[in-house]
Amino acid sequence: MSLRRTDGAPGSGADRGRTGRAPGRRGRPPLTGPQRFLLGGSFLITLGSFAVLPYMSVLLHQRLGLGLGTVGFVLAVASLIQFAGGVVAGPVTGRIGLRRAMLLALGLRTAGFAAFVPGLTSPVLAVGALLLVSAGAALYLPANKAYLVEGASEAQRPRLLSASGSAFNAGMALGPPAAAPLVMGSPGVLFAGVTVLFALVGAGHALLPAGPADRPPDGSSAAPAAGRAPEAGAPRPGPSPFVVTVLSVYAFMFFQHYLALYAVPRTSAAFYGAVLTGYAALLVVAQPLLAERVAALSYPAALRWGFGAMAAGMAAIGAGGHGGIAAGGALLCLGEIVLFLKNDLEALARSSAAPASVFGRQRLAAGIGAFVSGVLGGQLYGAAESGGSARVFWAAVCLQCLLLPVFLLRRRPARDPEGSRAGARPGGVFRK
Repeated sequence: MSLRRTDGAPGSGADRGRTGRAPGRRGRPPLTGPQRFLLGGSFLITLGSFAVLPYMSVLLHQRLGLGLGTVGFVLAVASLIQFAGGVVAGPVTGRIGLRRAMLLALGLRTAGFAAFVPGLTSPVLAVGALLLVSAGAALYLPANKAYLVEGASEAQRPRLLSASGSAFNAGMALGPPAAAPLVMGSPGVLFAGVTVLFALVGAGHALLPAGPADRPPDGSSAAPAAGRAPEAGAPRPGPSPFVVTVLSVYAFMFFQHYLALYAVPRTSAAFYGAVLTGYAALLVVAQPLLAERVAALSYPAALRWGFGAMAAGMAAIGAGGHGGIAAGGALLCLGEIVLFLKNDLEALARSSAAPASVFGRQRLAAGIGAFVSGVLGGQLYGAAESGGSARVFWAAVCLQCLLLPVFLLRRRPARDPEGSRAGARPGGVFRK
């Protein structure tokens, strides 16, 4: 497979910059070799990661004998590094370039998974390995998305980002069941296999061509292709995508964290697993199909649709029963597609910073939302159960989802942190 870039081909981001016209659905350019490789690599990377990471609490506690309090602290630190560490992606990629940043990230993750093999008998090595893997993840995802959309027009970004999301979600769905037969019986074989997988994917990344945003080999300053040219115009409607991302993930993680506690006693573990599998399959299929429709929505409309779908989903789950929980999962999936994709697109459209910096800040926002949801959700769910009805929990979350867009859309348009431009108008492209 050739990894030759075709940024200057008709219909590409460069062509749109010259003509001012976005390609129509029928005239969409095919994916380039590097883009196809990154999408396939995203699936393999997430497949390997989620073959291991969901089982870390079991390995640390049952195999290595760490106390549950220690396990929780270690996992919290790893999560903080993985999400908040995304803010370093902008400075690092600005210094060494997108391709080298991805190679560095994959090198860290490969070393981390390799260290798990001797770490199966050493808690210190195992914890160090987990932190290496988390640091690599913090750097890789923003650089991966930035390389994927580099040179793409604003009309092409929804297709690319939705395909990337589908690739990541497919790996997340297939990783845990693929590793289940090995994770307790032969974890050394599992970690060795994941290490080889990451090494091979990393070798493929070494063949990617350097993009316009990468530093030249002589070490001179990187070309200014990573950002957007300043544009004058009316402010884009809606609040800061950073704030919306915090609140979107905050609301969504109530579902992610507490559905198992609610669904398994009322249905069965098998049904809960089927709901998660169906959710992942729906997300993988529906996100690319809806990408252009989501991109066409105004930001205020996307907030209403996204949070509205989440509110309906929370209400359906609270109604209980197999049908309510399944329908709630489908509605939450719709809300995730609309909000998460639109937030990334809006953050890119408003910012004059490099895409890696934008995606890094979005990762930080997601981490803040997940942290707050975890802290408050446990208190809220515990209070609801103590009061005799866990349905009150879902009703409270539903009410929050209904009120969030009202709160957000009453605010004046806000300037995003560090390099955003609320005054940029739609239609800008990355400078070539």
